[in-house]
Amino acid sequence: MYSSNLKGFILAMVSSAFIGASFIIKKKGLRRASASGPGASVGGYGYLLEPLWWVGMITMIVGEIANFVAYIYAPAGLVTPLGALSIIVSAVLAHFLLKEKLQKMGMLGCLLCIVGSIVIVLHAPQEISLNSVEEIWELAIQPAFLLYTASAVAVALVLILYCAPRFGQTNIMVYIGICSIIGSLTVMSIKAIGIAIKLTLEGTNQLKYLQTWVFGTVAITCIITQLNYLNMALDTFNTAVVSPIYYALFTSFTILASAIMFKDYSGQSASSIASELCGFITVLSGTAVLHSTREPDPPTVTDLYTPISPKVSWYIQGNGELWKQKDEDGSPPSFITILRQDYFK
Repeated sequence: MYSSNLKGFILAMVSSAFIGASFIIKKKGLRRASASGPGASVGGYGYLLEPLWWVGMITMIVGEIANFVAYIYAPAGLVTPLGALSIIVSAVLAHFLLKEKLQKMGMLGCLLCIVGSIVIVLHAPQEISLNSVEEIWELAIQPAFLLYTASAVAVALVLILYCAPRFGQTNIMVYIGICSIIGSLTVMSIKAIGIAIKLTLEGTNQLKYLQTWVFGTVAITCIITQLNYLNMALDTFNTAVVSPIYYALFTSFTILASAIMFKDYSGQSASSIASELCGFITVLSGTAVLHSTREPDPPTVTDLYTPISPKVSWYIQGNGELWKQKDEDGSPPSFITILRQDYFK
């Protein structure tokens, strides 16, 4: 592994560790805040006064910065799949700090993620050397990538304008499809900006080029769109279902976009490409297994003043006859109360 890829690998690992830990720290902060007032799930903002929540936010920011810098040194085909390691960090820390038990199948999922990540790292393509933002712009306007960009924008517009209003609330692929397609363009823009910043810090000013600001505008637009529809997906569908699907599609489109724009796999043997594909599938399988074993959070009571719905009880009399009586009527002492099986759930 060359020095550039090694730097990207280390930064991606650090990013995953910080981002994974940030989820747990923020959750502990949210729990502390909800214990003394309305929680975030019911519209409360008490967590903004909780120092632990801010520690989690700072931890996440550090992780995202490390991830941003990782794209400068290593190809997206190496950095993006390693994002799954943050799931392992979250699962392990949740087991010890939040008492959310990690099941045996969850441990298998963690192992699959680790094995798949090792395979990806060993067969990752090498980063090409770029000396100016103009060189990156030449890669961005090559016919193959322009075709990909036009196709991605066209599909995203169809999903946003036609599919989302009609099928967004029932079909999970609509919102996630928008996030994943736009997300691939986000990563390409972020990578271009990162390289421009690196060259500028090394003494070659890239901020004077219009292309740098074009990449910045595209990145901001894509990030806002991506986060908007990701939040909509998480708010509409189960997180345990959203996360693995989003990881699979986002990573796939990002690797495809990077392969077209930066020609990551040019010169690689078929066996190396097949090995990295197998590693990605292994990580994807581990992610799906790990999420499938997660225990759902207990339901939150959104209105403390909503009366409990009346309970209907059945009583067995001495002669074997059944007597139905509502909860507010009271249960006679001589009767045996049979409650519904899901009453205490």
